[in-house]
Order: sequence, then structure tokens, then C-alpha cells
Amino acid sequence: MTQNRSPTWGVVTTAKAPLDDILNFCAHHLSIGAHRIYLYLDDGDAKAAEILSRHPRMRVFETDAAWWAKRGRRPEKHQVRQSTNVRHACNRRQEVDWLAHIDIDELLWPAADLGETLGALDHDVKTARVRPAEALAQDPAHPTDDTCFKCLCPDRDTWHALSAKVFPQFGQYLNSGFLSHVQGKVFIRMGLGMVMKIHNAYLDDIENPNPVELDSVRLLHLHAESWDQWRARFDYRLSKGSYRSELKPPIPAGRGGVPLHDLFQGLLEDQGEAGLRAFYTEICQASPDVITRLQEAGLLFRCNMGLLQKRISHFPNPVSQSE
Repeated sequence: MTQNRSPTWGVVTTAKAPLDDILNFCAHHLSIGAHRIYLYLDDGDAKAAEILSRHPRMRVFETDAAWWAKRGRRPEKHQVRQSTNVRHACNRRQEVDWLAHIDIDELLWPAADLGETLGALDHDVKTARVRPAEALAQDPAHPTDDTCFKCLCPDRDTWHALSAKVFPQFGQYLNSGFLSHVQGKVFIRMGLGMVMKIHNAYLDDIENPNPVELDSVRLLHLHAESWDQWRARFDYRLSKGSYRSELKPPIPAGRGGVPLHDLFQGLLEDQGEAGLRAFYTEICQASPDVITRLQEAGLLFRCNMGLLQKRISHFPNPVSQSE
């Protein structure tokens, strides 16, 4: 694709979430210029598929039992299902110049037009990484109009020290104070035969060929929007998700790091729910003290995401026509 225009871009995601969350995700990315959204409904959802498919820039797939029966079997791990769905999107007829795989709780937040940003990259750039900013949940005692995010420190040598300073009780165990990933996600230049995984892309045996970092684009990660939401997802994440036992510690063991799975198991054994709540309050909640320490460290970002307005704009009547 060599037209004299800004490149088109799209996202691919596998969703198993409430309909409003899926609508928010799609509406946000449509509002910032996504040319295509490839949405794979993890358990199939005819109502959601019908609503979302009405939008001309959506491509919706119900990955139900019939879908997987045609592909042999349904992979047990959701990470494998994600990778399979990404491969399906990449192998379709090309509709965008750049494609990124992101999760349903992640939102791209570019400082400028994303198509123009991608268009300004050198022609030999094949992959472009966006780094996350992790959301802090509202402090019920001190609500704010904006959503606050903790950001990655630009100087990686100081990540650990700043994490322990901003989060004095638990920050020493976390990479830059992040509970979830710090790798971010990658855009790939389409048409080159690259294979995209969850956090990286491959061309033959080369991981992330000709990469750049898109410093002007944040990946807003809504990993813990409230105590109730975080606690409801905790057990799954501990057994099968981002806190599962086989994952490496966020901080190397030689620097005192322990796997998140072990950290959480220890908290539960020693302090029960109170230990989990203490962890959540320090690491995941936008308390005035945490906001102040993040601001002093230059690691605070805040914005009004305007998700309701975007959802109304792109999906004004999200009611199934069969109802």
C-alpha cells in the first residue's frame, strides 16, 4: 500500500467481558481513527455480535463451539486462543497498513493523529511498540474527575528505586510499581508475513524486526478499575492469568523479586483478605498520597477518557433487533 495518505491502522482483540466494556473499547478506538477492529468474542455472543457488526469498520467473529470445531478443538488457555485469533486476523485479506493486538481492558491514547504518527516512521521500520500506563482506581474517599495512571520511568535503571519510593510497602516487588505487564504491545507493518503474538512479533526467527518505540502513544491499561472488579478477577488471574505460578517475578530474584503468584499466596496465608486489600489500596488506588508521590516522581498521567460519550456516538442504540 503506497498511497499518498496517512496509513490506516487497526486493532485485534479477544473479548470476554460485559457488553458495555466491549462497546467502550470499540467506540474509543473508532473515535481515534481505527480503520478496522477485529473482535473475537471468546465464548460467542449472538446479541453482542449483532450490535457490533452494524458498524461498518467492525469485523466481528463469534468463537463459539462451532467456530473451534472447524479448527480441531478449543485451546484451553486463553493466551493460546488470543494468539490463534490474532493469526486469523493477520491471514485475512489485508485491510489496514498497521495492526496491533491489544486486550479489551487496554486503550490506545495517542498525543496526535495515530495514522500520521505511523506514517512518519521510516519505511524500513517494521514494528512499533506502545508502552503501558496503568490505571489507578478511584479512591472512594477522594474521587477525582479524571482517571489517574502510573507511568513507566523513562530511565529503566531507576525503575526499581522509584517503585519502592512511590509504593513503600509493596513497590519493591513490582517493576515500576506495575501490577501487570510493562512490555506494552506492538504494531506490525502488514503485508510482510510477520507473526504477531501477545506482546511481540516475529519475521522468520527475528523478534520485533526493525523496531521503534512510539513515545507519543500510551497504552492505557485498566487493570484494576475498582476493588470489586479486581477481586472478582483475582482468582482466575492467580490460577490461569497474569498472576499464574509459571510466570517469572517482575523483579529478578537476585534483587529480591518473587513471582506475583507467590507474593499473593503469602499475603492470603498470612493476612487473608485484609492482606489483599492492603495491597490493592497501595498499588491500585488513587489515594492522595500515591498521587502526590507519582507526581513528584514525574510518573503521573491523568485524563478524562470520555468513554460514555464515545459509546453513544458510535453505538447510539445498542439494542438487539431481535428483542
